[in-house]
Amino acid sequence: MRPPVEVSVFLLSLLAPVVLYTINNISALQETLPILGMGLVVLGSVLLLLLLAVGHQTKVDPLFYAFAEFSFTCVVGLTNALEQDRFISGFMGFYLKMGEPHLSTAYAVMMSYWEGIFHYLLFLIIIRRMFNGKSYRSLGLLWAGSSIAHQIVLIPGVVIGKYGSNIKPAFWRNIPFFVAPFWAASVLFSRPREMPIIPADKILAEQRKSLLRRPVDLLLSLLSLGAMAFTVFRGFVVLDCPLDACFTYIYQYEPYLKDPVGFPRVMMLAYLFYALPLLIAFFYGLRTPGCSWMLDWTIFFAGAIAQTQWCHIGASLHSRTPFTYRVPADKWWPVITLNVLLAAVPILLAVRCHTIPAFFMKPVPKGQTDKEKKKN
Repeated sequence: MRPPVEVSVFLLSLLAPVVLYTINNISALQETLPILGMGLVVLGSVLLLLLLAVGHQTKVDPLFYAFAEFSFTCVVGLTNALEQDRFISGFMGFYLKMGEPHLSTAYAVMMSYWEGIFHYLLFLIIIRRMFNGKSYRSLGLLWAGSSIAHQIVLIPGVVIGKYGSNIKPAFWRNIPFFVAPFWAASVLFSRPREMPIIPADKILAEQRKSLLRRPVDLLLSLLSLGAMAFTVFRGFVVLDCPLDACFTYIYQYEPYLKDPVGFPRVMMLAYLFYALPLLIAFFYGLRTPGCSWMLDWTIFFAGAIAQTQWCHIGASLHSRTPFTYRVPADKWWPVITLNVLLAAVPILLAVRCHTIPAFFMKPVPKGQTDKEKKKN
């Protein structure tokens, strides 16, 4: 009797520390090109084992292979985080030296924890639901948003930051991991959304309410406006705006924004050019009935902001960040509160859209409500 597929993926992912420890103790493999080659060989071997693990299945969702491969790299990431925080040793030394030195930064450590815990558990749940015939579309979009945000900050951050002059061949193994979440997101968005069955008259009644008669939506709208203002302000800050408020903020409140690693600067620009338009769209969606796209995009956005804010908050406090770039002790509460609120707004939006979705469902055609009443 074969074990459940998610158990097979779990056991396979546990080989990651074994592989890392082995390579860390074989000096011949600790050169730049051999490291890249070994990485490709290991990932190829994992794919082969996955094919053998599900060979008895008549039809396998192609997303399974991406999720399972990412599960393996999640354990690699968790191993890195634990070693950088000195809980373990002897696994990542070779890779940090000749592969990706930026993985020793505070931002990368927090990113590795997010991958190794949140993404890993999410993958196991998704794979279990996938092979039990249950829907995993929303969970998949949550991961896609988180993973895309991770990549669009990580890769440009390395290139433009202080590690840009020391890029090793192994860094380019991130390219397939950059492309895969976009592909997965396109597949998931193209699949039909599971909509709850809500009576037409209830949808109509909900959509007739003004924003003032929907206190939760009114509060979320105000919070969204606050998030927009904070996003624009920090975007100006990293663009070296000469205003006194920007100067004061970056030097007295969030000096991490000028950390030469480059990640915080790229993140603030990503917020300005990508998160801000989505926040504006969500503000519109809270005011306009029938914006069914809110059900998907709020989940996607919640994953993205949760990941980036986790990394940003953690890195701005982490001991691996130089003391001069950490949040000052006397400014800890206002800075962390603002950052937590920024992370909370998309999550609250996603929860609101999925718990009471009637307002966001397609408008009821004229006369449909009366026809349903007559039938009943």
